[in-house]
Amino acid sequence: MDLFKSTVEKIKPVNADWHSVAQKHLDNLTKPLGSLGRLEEFARRLVAITENKNPLLDRKVIFTFAGDHGVVAEGVSAYPQEVTAQMVFNFLRGGAGINVLARHADAEVVVVDVGVAHDFGDLEGLAGRKVMRGTKNFLTGPAMTRGEAIQCIEVGIGLADEYAEKGFALFGTGDMGIGNTTPSSAIAAVLTGRPVAEVTGKGTGISDESLLRKISVIEEGIRLNRPDAGDAVDVLAKLGGAEIGGIAGLIIGAAANRIPVVVDGFISTAGALVACCIEPKTGDYMFAAHNSVEIGHRAMLDKIGLKPILDLDLRLGEGTGSALAMLLIEAGLKIYNEMATFGEAGVSDEIRN
Repeated sequence: MDLFKSTVEKIKPVNADWHSVAQKHLDNLTKPLGSLGRLEEFARRLVAITENKNPLLDRKVIFTFAGDHGVVAEGVSAYPQEVTAQMVFNFLRGGAGINVLARHADAEVVVVDVGVAHDFGDLEGLAGRKVMRGTKNFLTGPAMTRGEAIQCIEVGIGLADEYAEKGFALFGTGDMGIGNTTPSSAIAAVLTGRPVAEVTGKGTGISDESLLRKISVIEEGIRLNRPDAGDAVDVLAKLGGAEIGGIAGLIIGAAANRIPVVVDGFISTAGALVACCIEPKTGDYMFAAHNSVEIGHRAMLDKIGLKPILDLDLRLGEGTGSALAMLLIEAGLKIYNEMATFGEAGVSDEIRN
């Protein structure tokens, strides 16, 4: 059996009994019931995902998947395609937004070339997992073959397995790929059933005229390729990107390894939606980092059933939102692990009416 199918079959639902175990402990801490709100939710979910009464997040890693897109030939981005490779070099030098915020969150960054239209060679710090040199323009046919799409997914699964074996306890997703809001919007439209115009934004900051062109390109790409909304791999292959497939695979692999994964913004959520449509149980293992400025983001989060942690008007990608959200997820776990119980503190837990 291939890696993709066997990994999907390994995914188990989160056991609700562990939520109860965690809640009992949270309710015995020196605070009014539920007074730490979503921090308590984060802790409860971590206990249930890991099936560990005292989980630790001592090793955290953010995977920034990079890929190029043939559809940029249609003028859907404010930046030229070569910026993808240039930004990969910036990541490797430690000078990008994700590097700064990952250092702040004490998380490692793994830059993954899964589909950049540039040959990097053997560079220190780069995970070279290239499946293709950019996708094809989906206005002239499918972006990828089904086999290529599965290869991209398996890149993510392989990384999840590798870093689980290394002992990493929390994963984050990130992306880099000029033009990638276009395939992400296309995926969002097909898998949520929303009109293209409702899930397509300005990405890197294109003009109103270019936005109309972008919407038209996506509508025509969907009409031409006729993706099957009931088959997320088909949607990924016909309209998606290599980095989106890698993200989907990482999430599938994280779920199979019972590792929580923090999903960044719009592009990462397109990958998360693909993963969730392949296997809905993956949603139990995801945390939505933030609410992106991109208008289609909320529709995808709603489809998966995720509530974003932050709302900071972010739209950079790279995994920047994941790094910031990790800080709050870890704060929730520290409350769970380090806060005194009523008994330990000698504080009365009697409630007077």
